[in-house]
Formats: sequence, structure tokens, C-alpha cells
Amino acid sequence: MPRDRILTRDFALAFAANVLQGLSFFLFIHLPRFLTDLGADEVGIGLIIGVTAIAAIASRPTIGRIMDTRGRRPVIIVGGILNFMTIFLYLTVNSLGIWIYVVRVLHGVAEGMMFTALFTYGADVVPASRRTEGLALFGVSGFIPMAFGGVLGDLILEWSSFDELFLTAAGLGIMAWLIGIVLPERAPHIDHDQKGAGFMSAITRKDLRPLWWMTAIFSLVVTSYFTFLRTFVDESGFGSVGGFFAAYSATAILLRLFFAWLPERVGEKRVLYPAFVSLGIGFLLLAMAESGAAIAVAGVFAGAGHGYAFPILFGFTVSRAPVADRGSALAFFTALFDVGVLVGGPLLGVIITISGYPAMYTAAAAILAAGVVSYALWDKRYDQLAARATT
Repeated sequence: MPRDRILTRDFALAFAANVLQGLSFFLFIHLPRFLTDLGADEVGIGLIIGVTAIAAIASRPTIGRIMDTRGRRPVIIVGGILNFMTIFLYLTVNSLGIWIYVVRVLHGVAEGMMFTALFTYGADVVPASRRTEGLALFGVSGFIPMAFGGVLGDLILEWSSFDELFLTAAGLGIMAWLIGIVLPERAPHIDHDQKGAGFMSAITRKDLRPLWWMTAIFSLVVTSYFTFLRTFVDESGFGSVGGFFAAYSATAILLRLFFAWLPERVGEKRVLYPAFVSLGIGFLLLAMAESGAAIAVAGVFAGAGHGYAFPILFGFTVSRAPVADRGSALAFFTALFDVGVLVGGPLLGVIITISGYPAMYTAAAAILAAGVVSYALWDKRYDQLAARATT
């Protein structure tokens, strides 16, 4: 019997839109340097980045309800317009006053809409029989920008200025929106008697709570890369942001392209826990890094961990959430990455201020280890229930 197809027209269009949207977003990995030039310290950077997360989190219940009642396409269209229009506003920022916070709030809402809707669309179009594999392959659309966004930003800033970086980001956002508007609606058909339970009921399900916890821990610790790697490289003088994320994303892409089938073949949990170990090794290598090569090797380990951890957690969420509430559940899942920025930005920034970057990356590894152990104990009963259901 032939296997269900993953690579369809709608998958390819959503993949392309997410690549372009991701490239636009990933140019902002250089935003800490922009904020430093305006006079911000590490704590201030964490707070400004955190404001974006607050806006994205606050918008998620509305995004989830709209996706469950009206579909994914309206969110993609409106979110795309808001995204590129907001990016143009960065050209008007020239101080650390209230305006930068306004712009960051608008950007947070736009990113929340696009990130949530495009990944939910990806979950809709991959076949349930190959869900983890399909989501892993769709997730490559997030790692391609990671591979090239940092390098592209390095090149722009080497030869030009932040104005050109912001204009490039806006142009990429426009291209993502142009693809998004041709995507057909693919939200699952829901009969009247299958109406969703609502955002709060969806996210408080007992079988989803362990996933929320582990996703929150995961998102908190990876904030150490996405928020502070720029200033870490600037202060240490080792390596480059582009080099780290090129190694990070190239590793994840290769694993997903050639070994996306592995979790479903050997068991998701048997791959998830080693993935978290690899991620933790990446933190510890950064804590000890004294050369550009060491930073690149850290990127390899971290990318291997992220490459498997995200699609497995994402797939668990899709499988456990009712179809009628999938939009709400995935809106909350993606919101947890903003929660990680909101909590992790200021927290890790304080650790840097008090003890330095090595202590911060060591603390990230310790937080991850504690989170994985607690998640394993908490989610064990759901593994047992699933095993009984198959016997």
C-alpha cells in the first residue's frame, strides 16, 4: 500500500511562505546590536525583546479562536500585512523611548499571527499517518532562515546599515504575504456537533499540560541563543552569529531531510530525550567556548537537539488536541515560545549582568535538565495509557 504523500502543492506553498517569513524574522537576530547602539544594556535588551513576547502572548487567544471558527487563511493575510507594515516603522526608531516599545508590540502581534497560522496550516496539510515526519520536514522551512538569516544580516551590516537590514526584512515579509494570499483554506471540516470547546478548555486539558511545561522550558532556554548570542559574540570576540546559526540550522536541516522518519520508526520519546541531551551539550560548549570553531561545534549539538525536539513536541500537541480545537491548542503551543522570551530574556540577562555569559549558558543547561526530568515523570502516565490503548 502506498504511503500518504507529504509533498503536495499546498505543503510547498506554505513551506515557501514560511521560509520568506522566517528570513524576515531572523534578520532581527541582530536587533540587540541596534539596541546596544541606542544605549541599551543586557537587561534592557531583554525587556525590549520581552515586550514583543507580551504582545504575541496576549494576541494568541484571539488568534486561536479565529483559526478554529473562520480558518487559517484570514490570519495569514492580515498578519502578513501587519508584519511588513510594522517592519517599516523600525526606520523611524532613533532612541530607547516609548516608540520602540510600540513598534515591538505591533511586531509581536504580527509575528504571533504568522508563526501560529503558518505552522497550523502545516499541521493541517501533512497526513496524520506521517505527522511527525511531515512536521519535521515542514520545520525545515524554519531552519533555512536560521541558516541564512544570520549570515545575510552579517553581510548587510558589514556593507551597509540597519536601515537596509530593516528594508530587506520588510521586502521578505511582502513576498511571504504574496504567497500567503494564494493559499487555499485547509482547516479541517468540523461538523456542528463537533464544535470546539474554546481556547481555555483546549489548553487546560490534562494530557496537554506536560507538553506545555516541556515546551515552556525548551523555549526559555533557547532564548539564550536567539536573544543574547549577538552580544555574546561581540563581547567575547569569538566567532559570528551567522556562523553559529549556519551550523545550528544546517545540522537540523540534514537530520530532518534524511532522518525525519526516525522518531516514528523507533518511538518519539526514544528520540526526544537524546535530543534534549544534545541541546544541553550545546549550552555547555558555549559556556566553555574560546574560539569561533568551538562556537560552531556548539551550534551543531544545539541544532541536532532542536531539530528533533520541536517537531516531536509539536506532533504530540496535534495528536492530543481535539481537531475542533487544533487552532487554539497550536496558538498556545506557539505562544509558549514567546513566554520563553518573556521570562528567559530578563532572567538570563540578569545572570549575564551578575556572573557573565558562561554562567548564563551553564544555568540554561541546568534549567533544561531539571525540566526534562520533571516532564519525564509527569508524562509517564500518558505513555502508560497510550500503551494500554494499543494492546
